[in-house]
Amino acid sequence: MTDLVALEADCLARALALPEAHEDFPWGERVVKVRGRIFLFLWRVDGHLRLSVKLPASHPMALLLEGCAPTPYGLGRHGWVTARLAADGHGPDPDLLPGWIVESYRAVAPKRLARALSPPS
Repeated sequence: MTDLVALEADCLARALALPEAHEDFPWGERVVKVRGRIFLFLWRVDGHLRLSVKLPASHPMALLLEGCAPTPYGLGRHGWVTARLAADGHGPDPDLLPGWIVESYRAVAPKRLARALSPPS
């Protein structure tokens, strides 16, 4: 079993720990932005945790995983992936999420901020 509340809190904390990241609620949805640009959509609905991230490098691999699909509204064609995780364990491995959050941050953050992070592993 996956504790979705704890997983959501962990994802949010990791995202907000990145340089100049801040939480916002446009359209009534929780997002995390860097300098006004969204790098993480995060919400719980219908007993699932969903998050959307921009994955320029991991996009093809992520789409092969259970519970992952291109993000709607045309974002999918730009490398955005929405992952749906269930408490019963269905969905992508939660251990992938921290790396995806950092990859998404690097994809949208100004180059100077992205370079301030340790090199990708």
